[in-house]
Amino acid sequence: MKNKLGANIGKLGPLIGLIVMIILLAVLNDNFLTVNNILNLLRQISINALIAFGMTFVILTAGIDLSVGSLLALGSALTAGMLTTGMDPILAICLGLMLGLVLGAINGIIITKGKVAPFIATLATMTIFRGATLVYTDGKPITGLSDSAAFEMIGKGYFFWIPVPVIFMIIVFIILYFVLNNTVFGRRVYAVGGNEEAATLSGIKTDNVKIGVYAITGMLSVLAGIILMSRLNSAQPTAGSMYELDAIAAVVIGGTSLMGGRGRITGTLIGCLIIGVISNGLNLLNVSSFYQQIVKGAVILFAVMLDRRSN
Repeated sequence: MKNKLGANIGKLGPLIGLIVMIILLAVLNDNFLTVNNILNLLRQISINALIAFGMTFVILTAGIDLSVGSLLALGSALTAGMLTTGMDPILAICLGLMLGLVLGAINGIIITKGKVAPFIATLATMTIFRGATLVYTDGKPITGLSDSAAFEMIGKGYFFWIPVPVIFMIIVFIILYFVLNNTVFGRRVYAVGGNEEAATLSGIKTDNVKIGVYAITGMLSVLAGIILMSRLNSAQPTAGSMYELDAIAAVVIGGTSLMGGRGRITGTLIGCLIIGVISNGLNLLNVSSFYQQIVKGAVILFAVMLDRRSN
């Protein structure tokens, strides 16, 4: 009974922490719970959430992907390049997403077929993707992308007063929640992370599962980059810098184990909200960005220590 109670508290820990922070910040600043600030907060976390959702699948297989920020930059730069040629925005975006899928799958192939540790493999591709972005853009922003209303809507538009990036975040969350909890592929993701050897003996093609999760992460990283590009109406060669750390932090804070096999995508969404609430609340309180980094780091460290203790 005691162990079961502890497990339930552990699952609810991130949500309880989020609620406590919201109440505290609402008391400290009257502007925190205003509609405009909440919508702004959700818009801010949407980019990190899309990347973190994919990262959840990777970490559930006991992997890691350090290349997501660089892939975001490369994918958005190449999509921007297509837009500047006059290509239809929808076609350019679809090609950009396919590119993200392929480059993500290459990460998975290097890890599975090349027998390279995920940390080393994605550290290498992180550098390669960033270098390729700088070469393609010559280190300069790509501007003057498109006058299409549909393209501008992706990053700056609203749908019934809800920012479109938030709509994308919700739709992707629902799809991936269903995949993870109601499909054979989702069960195999948990199986590979829980015990890869047992999964192989049971007939699961573990290499295909791993390639699949890295492909999903790659595509979502480019989607996040396209949303960011639409908001700024430019593609920055330095975009996505350090985004991988925020994504990993959100996944870990949300209760997904770095050892693999245990975690929920709902926890990742809560983790993204926690990081967003911390940044937004401290900004409203006029706390220096230097101190914000300290607070964020302390929260991540606390989450990892809880993860290690539970394991």
